[in-house]
Amino acid sequence: MPYRRPPAVQARLDARRERVLEAAVRLLSREGYGGCSVAAIAAEAGISTGSVYQSFASKSELAADLFRTLVARELEAVAASTDRPGTAAGRVAAAVETFASRALQAPRRAFALLAEPADSAVDTERLVFRRAFRDVYAEQIAAGVAAGELPPQSAELTAAALVGAIAEALVGPLADGDADPRDVIPGLITFTLRALGGHDAADS
Repeated sequence: MPYRRPPAVQARLDARRERVLEAAVRLLSREGYGGCSVAAIAAEAGISTGSVYQSFASKSELAADLFRTLVARELEAVAASTDRPGTAAGRVAAAVETFASRALQAPRRAFALLAEPADSAVDTERLVFRRAFRDVYAEQIAAGVAAGELPPQSAELTAAALVGAIAEALVGPLADGDADPRDVIPGLITFTLRALGGHDAADS
């Protein structure tokens, strides 16, 4: 029979792991991946470096878990933004607006998640989550095509193109760190509506 830790011991281990992750979140938000050494994370959490390795087997595991923790929050917010009445194009535009506005509110963190060179384990997670965001958009695009609101198209292909284009468009403003969302988001929404095969007031 495999060994099972007593509940109290497991609770302490889980709490320490969460403490390490939240310390890493704060550090990443301030300094990006470049500032997220294990020693720096340990200092931020107020524990020893050895204690970090008792929660995470390696720096790669910690980096990947940090990425998953943060991006899962963004994915949840973007998916929730599509739960609204209106057209499919409007729901996709709302998802893009949510993604971009949240990124621009925390530019250092968003740049780290989107584009900063990091551990190869993070690159693997980036691919996983790009597909997850694609699927959020694709669900709405497919519904719009089925309802006759959008022209026939490959929902997955259009969604993947949107994910890539929006991320690329945000890299510059995020790197600058002081972009005004009012200068960025309207253009992204216009681009999104046109990419879906629709139009906005500027096209009238």
